[in-house]
Amino acid sequence: MSVDSIQPYGPDRSVVGKLRRRLVKLYARRPARRGPQDRPWLSVTFDDAPTTATTVGAEILKAHGAKGAYYISAGLLGLDGHMGPYAEWSDVERLHAEGHEIGCHTLDHTDLGPAGAEITRDAVSTNRAALEAHGIPSPTTFAYPYGDVSFAPKAVLAPRFDLLRALHHGVIERGVDLNQAPSVGMEGPEGEQTARTWLRRAAERKAWLILTAHDVQAQPSPWGCTPDALRRIVKEAVDRGFEIITVAEGARRVA
Repeated sequence: MSVDSIQPYGPDRSVVGKLRRRLVKLYARRPARRGPQDRPWLSVTFDDAPTTATTVGAEILKAHGAKGAYYISAGLLGLDGHMGPYAEWSDVERLHAEGHEIGCHTLDHTDLGPAGAEITRDAVSTNRAALEAHGIPSPTTFAYPYGDVSFAPKAVLAPRFDLLRALHHGVIERGVDLNQAPSVGMEGPEGEQTARTWLRRAAERKAWLILTAHDVQAQPSPWGCTPDALRRIVKEAVDRGFEIITVAEGARRVA
């Protein structure tokens, strides 16, 4: 089987769309009560679980004694997509057994930018239930598919998760909104340089940086990165003294 449900994201460029994206950042906020104190933190996350992220990506983290966070859309598992094949349930179960965080997406990668409250509840509840049915503890963090969200979904999800991850650039420090937490993509031709630039910023500020990608392969999709790039990014983080933690652990610490 194949899946074409995840297409290159095209944000609503209308005046209404631009205004909504600006204003939703001010809505249903949950400011972090604290940030890192003595050293910066790094979380490495993978969205949608292409098989290469669960194998190659996990092995790279393992080489540094680190764990990642995998945001799963259960409806994609076992299918083929434009980032390569998606993981099987056995891969997700293995990741959990190895200590990686299994985070929540929407069941079929539903975009929460135009979604209402009912669609959001259904898309998230069914995904969560599917994970639990396979022995995965109920996720405590969530990643917005495509990084987008509107007012109703943000309000619906805020009490259900300890952190909701978006895709606008930034680091997490005291006062940053945990219901629309920033992250930096290590994706595409400029992804490695962008990630390393933000590593330096986070190190200087002793802040928490969340990095994200999808596939990890020699010829990645526009949303992926190469194994060598990921190795260099993780090595630089270790060399700069970052503590590499899961998103769930970071959310627990800053709440």
